[in-house]
Amino acid sequence: MPTETNGAADKQLTMKVVSHIQKLIETGVLKAGNKIPPEREFATQLKISRASLRAGIGYLAAMGVLKVRHGVGTFVAEEARAVDSFSMHLLSAFNGFKPKQMFEARLVLEGGLAAMAAERGGDLHFALMAEEVTEMYATFDDPQEYLIHDVRFHRAIADAAGNPILAVLMETVVSAMYDDRRRTVEQSSDLRQSADMHRTIYRAIRARDAVAARKAMEQHLRLAESAQVSEPVPRTRNGRKRASVKGSATAAGERKPRQH
Repeated sequence: MPTETNGAADKQLTMKVVSHIQKLIETGVLKAGNKIPPEREFATQLKISRASLRAGIGYLAAMGVLKVRHGVGTFVAEEARAVDSFSMHLLSAFNGFKPKQMFEARLVLEGGLAAMAAERGGDLHFALMAEEVTEMYATFDDPQEYLIHDVRFHRAIADAAGNPILAVLMETVVSAMYDDRRRTVEQSSDLRQSADMHRTIYRAIRARDAVAARKAMEQHLRLAESAQVSEPVPRTRNGRKRASVKGSATAAGERKPRQH
């Protein structure tokens, strides 16, 4: 059964991939539009498993640094920007917080960001949100890919809010929620409902209805918390149950409690 030590080791490998790819970009070895090395070759270079490599690539895709094109490869995004070092430094701190505390913080932060995005967002922000919602509907059969677009949607809202301080805080939050949620997203039972909730948030923001946007975001997060608490505990390859990480990450795959 995984322990905190195992989780820390897993995170360390993910950050090893992130740091390596960012260094390649910073030094000009990889430029915007360049394709990264094949998965097997890259994993061998870093002396890590392909699973760990995928985790790091998924993280960078969620943060907007890489762009995955199915059947083609993974490329450095044209608009790539470095993952904020402050966010990465604080990422480990979130692991010591209780899931309920994380969701309480998200309710305060993201509810406000959604309202601000409705008031300040522009057409480009709205187009980015619409694109991520469309991709959510297209990736129901791939929860890990769905998660990337879920996280990118929340980041797009933070960008639309137009406050750089809140944007830095949100980068930290989405880093933490992606890192945790990627381990459990396969347990999600209804990604369609999740996509529907994101679409509702988008429509409220696009309509510049700040009150409705805040309300939709808060409803989304409350449903996500409730759903993740009720999700089945994921199992390891040998069939043993893994340590529960209930409610500790993003809202991908939230489920509304059954009505009886």
